[in-house]
Amino acid sequence: MNARIPLRDSAHFRAEALRIGGERVTRERTLDVMNPFNGERVGTVPLATLEDVRRAYGIAQAYRPTLSRYERSSILNRASALLRARTEEASTLITLESGLCKKDSIYEIGRVADVLVFGANEALRDDGQVFSCDLTPHGKKRKVITTREPLLGVITAITPFNHPMNQVAHKVVPSIATNNRMVLKPSEKVPLSALFLADILYEAGLPPEMFQVITGDPREIADEMLTHPHVDLITFTGGVSIGKYIAHKAGYRRIVLELGGNDPLIVMDDADLDKASDLAVQGSYKNSGQRCTAVKRMLVHQAVAADFTELVVQKTRRWRHGDPMDTGNDMGTVIDEEAARLFEARVNEAVAQGARLLTGNQREGALYAPTVLDNVQPGMTLVREETFGPVSPIITFANIDEAIAISNGTAFGLSSGICTNRMDDAMRFATELKVGTVNMWEVPGYRIELTPFGGIKDSGLGYKEGVQEAMKSFCNGKTFTMPWP
Repeated sequence: MNARIPLRDSAHFRAEALRIGGERVTRERTLDVMNPFNGERVGTVPLATLEDVRRAYGIAQAYRPTLSRYERSSILNRASALLRARTEEASTLITLESGLCKKDSIYEIGRVADVLVFGANEALRDDGQVFSCDLTPHGKKRKVITTREPLLGVITAITPFNHPMNQVAHKVVPSIATNNRMVLKPSEKVPLSALFLADILYEAGLPPEMFQVITGDPREIADEMLTHPHVDLITFTGGVSIGKYIAHKAGYRRIVLELGGNDPLIVMDDADLDKASDLAVQGSYKNSGQRCTAVKRMLVHQAVAADFTELVVQKTRRWRHGDPMDTGNDMGTVIDEEAARLFEARVNEAVAQGARLLTGNQREGALYAPTVLDNVQPGMTLVREETFGPVSPIITFANIDEAIAISNGTAFGLSSGICTNRMDDAMRFATELKVGTVNMWEVPGYRIELTPFGGIKDSGLGYKEGVQEAMKSFCNGKTFTMPWP
């Protein structure tokens, strides 16, 4: 739904019209997208009306994709090549509108390109199974063939600010690979990256009716995107409260919710502390700590806590943060000043309750310094709730039973990382942690774009994302049986 968004000398991106299907529609009401680092305007996007939203769903519902597997795969492969060729432009756009440093935004473009390639590969795979029926005395000489078909209606997708382009890719690529139609609303804080990816896909040959991007005020248009009669499925990534609102509002529709996380990195007394502290720092501060799978809590065996904490503090102090466009910086801003103020307040509250601030908790606008605290208790708001920023709270435990209890003692259940060489402990963590992912000797967020991803409890309903799993959830299953000699 956008016009081409070129990179201008003024660093101002402008989507001058909505693109509803193949038609361009101008709107007087617009939304300014602001740079979190310096407060300058990055770009402007149109504010869609309710009528725009309804027209988009009408167009999507009326369109019947006929792309072959080969054609879908070719479009996604071409889009991947186009995006890689424009890495600098695309990463700059992400950095300007989100405040993520260039290291992180360049990495994100690589991830988006991977999603496109995985989708291209999966589009070529046969999605069916064959069952013989003469397996019991009651069986017959027949075969059952299963197939997957696109949804009858339209997919609504809503994405957050923290991975401005990759979150979009994880919605739209499985939709294209399965010949579905999607209407997407990106976060109003970072809409330009979604529009950029849409342009790439259109240039690669995607019919615009298969993917329309709505930019607007969620207070005005979100309910229509949840309740429109043409919507078959809603896929949402974002906060818990909004996810539960969607579940309440959606009615008799399929919903896929990828919500928050409060992910632990668990360090046992046999761990290589240098390696574990590297994981802790990277897991806490990459992407400015704004990942549902970031290290939100460091659970450390009391026998090694002092040495581990010293290493984390040293490495945190070496983590350069500042101007996101400075390629020497390891971290830029968080999404806005309001978020930075929240982290500052939670850290101050924890310190007032007995935690010890070891480094950081310095704020300048949306810049928030990487922060380490120890003497943190599991009941403090800082670690009981999801603190979605570059904060490293250290909690100690006496034994594996206590580590598991603390890890499971929040409302969330997304991911975890464990640092131990004892396989008996690793197997206990793998079976007893109430999360969707357990990573041994890796950060909680490690995955590839193809693999299943998702959580339980307040982190989601157990449905998985990742290209393969999303393709399954975006389809209707059908079985066909026939005589077989």
